[in-house]
Amino acid sequence: MELKKSEEVLAEIYRNSQLALQSISNILPETEDTDLREELLKEHEEYEKIGGKAAILAKDRDIELKNPNPMKKAMMWSSIKMNTLTDNSRSHIAEMMVQGTVMGVTALKSSLGEMSKENADEEIKALAEELLAMEEEFEKKWKEFI
Repeated sequence: MELKKSEEVLAEIYRNSQLALQSISNILPETEDTDLREELLKEHEEYEKIGGKAAILAKDRDIELKNPNPMKKAMMWSSIKMNTLTDNSRSHIAEMMVQGTVMGVTALKSSLGEMSKENADEEIKALAEELLAMEEEFEKKWKEFI
């Protein structure tokens, strides 16, 4: 197993936050429940902060971050639209958010586990751990809505 470099972990953090922002932006118009909308807006703000921190770290380290593939974004959009077309209930939207959050948590745990222990950039590692803790908290919150 090849150990991941700090730059790859930073790219994962950025990708994760951008996909979360996109998902939330796609699901907000389909959400009528006030409590869900408030949670989505709160989470959107938190993901924006993480994405901003990742962008600053990348700029400071002269690392180029790429936005998620437009095809992936289009597929996410259509998936969300199809999923909410027949059921935009509170529990269904919460389930969709749990699924997305679990995917993000899994990717981050994998990246952190594969991160090179020596030469690891402590700021990048700390940001990955911050995002991981945030997503685990979001997952718990969404499970309360189901």
